[in-house]
Amino acid sequence: MKPIHHQAKKRFGQNFLHDPTVISRIVNTINPKAGDNMIEIGPGPGALTQPILKRVGAMKVVELDREVIPKLKMFCLGDGELDVIESDALKVDFSQFAQSPNSLRVIGNLPYNISTPLMFHLFDSIDLIKDMHFMLQKEVVMRLTASTGTKEYGRLSIMAQYFTRAELMFIVKPGAFNPPPKVDSAIVKLTPKAKSERPNVDLKLLNKIVTTAFSLRRKTLRNSLKSILTSDDFASLDIDPQARAETLSPEQFIAIAQWVGQNETRK
Repeated sequence: MKPIHHQAKKRFGQNFLHDPTVISRIVNTINPKAGDNMIEIGPGPGALTQPILKRVGAMKVVELDREVIPKLKMFCLGDGELDVIESDALKVDFSQFAQSPNSLRVIGNLPYNISTPLMFHLFDSIDLIKDMHFMLQKEVVMRLTASTGTKEYGRLSIMAQYFTRAELMFIVKPGAFNPPPKVDSAIVKLTPKAKSERPNVDLKLLNKIVTTAFSLRRKTLRNSLKSILTSDDFASLDIDPQARAETLSPEQFIAIAQWVGQNETRK
């Protein structure tokens, strides 16, 4: 049975999956099990929701488009217990859905315009999340998984890799969607790191430093971080002030944030 037709809306950035082979591959990659605490962001008419609901028995979905909700409920009728939260995912407190750490499984086919802010929003509840599987524009997935020194490497790479291990699972071509987007998409798996794996650092400060460095990524660090680090600071950190932001590893940015935080405390 195919999902009930729903006209995709540009203002929501909707592109609905319709290719059964791709849907099956995504579901198998997520590997939902009975009793999993699963929440889907932006289910639309339910192409992924229905096969996953059948496996888990009960799940929650967050949907902003109120017109698609009746069609979603109808399509999933009899397949399990579906709890629909009509809301903007950026305004949802995801911590309310997890009764224990490392238990929430988050999935979604995310529109480009909310993908990055939604990642940062979910990082606020990271210790409650077991894993996340998202369909995103390929460009965003390449940034999430980027290595130091590549053109895709930047703020999103560093912050995402502080909180998670990011893996590109596979590419999805435009024809799998209705309407087809103009770019390739990709499935990414994000597995949260344990607290013990994450260095102790002021995250607001780290984000500020990384954002500042990459906002002027063509400039040397001496220029881009001149309001944050002195020449003596660079020497103490053993970081070349003539280097550019994309040459620094996440660990080096963390070291900068820790250094700045310690020196601010001493002032």
